[in-house]
Formats: sequence, C-alpha cells, structure tokens
Amino acid sequence: MDFRKATDGLFEKVDHSELANALGVSVASIRQARLKPEASAHRQPPEDWRNAVIRLAEERVFHFRRLIEAVRDSESETSS
Repeated sequence: MDFRKATDGLFEKVDHSELANALGVSVASIRQARLKPEASAHRQPPEDWRNAVIRLAEERVFHFRRLIEAVRDSESETSS
C-alpha cells in the first residue's frame, strides 16, 4: 500500500448525507437536529438515531481495522 492510498483511507469520514441516508431523512433534518436547542430552527433528532450512529461508527471501526492491517501487511512485504 502506498502513502496516498493509506492516507485516503485515513481521511474517510461519515458526513451528514450518510447519516441522513441511514436514517431515511433529509440532510436538512440532520443539520436542524444538530443545532443548539434554543435555536429557532432546531428539530428533534430522528427516531432510532442512536442505532444508526452505532452502526456507522462500527463500520468506521471495521474500515480502520482493515486499513491498519493493509498498511502493516504492505510494510512487511517491503521489509522482506
């Protein structure tokens, strides 16, 4: 694995649209739910948001575990 591929994998993130898609709501709904409660545009978070956050976080954990293994494997290949 080269530097560019490794850092591309490192810089991947979950964004508003991915969470919105997981919850079946609009990006605007996610943004409004993230506002401070005293903001006039604030809305309640979507139902089942906790499970969606857990699932997306677990996917990131698996992603980073695979990245770690790929970088380690490529290091041992170049050391041989």
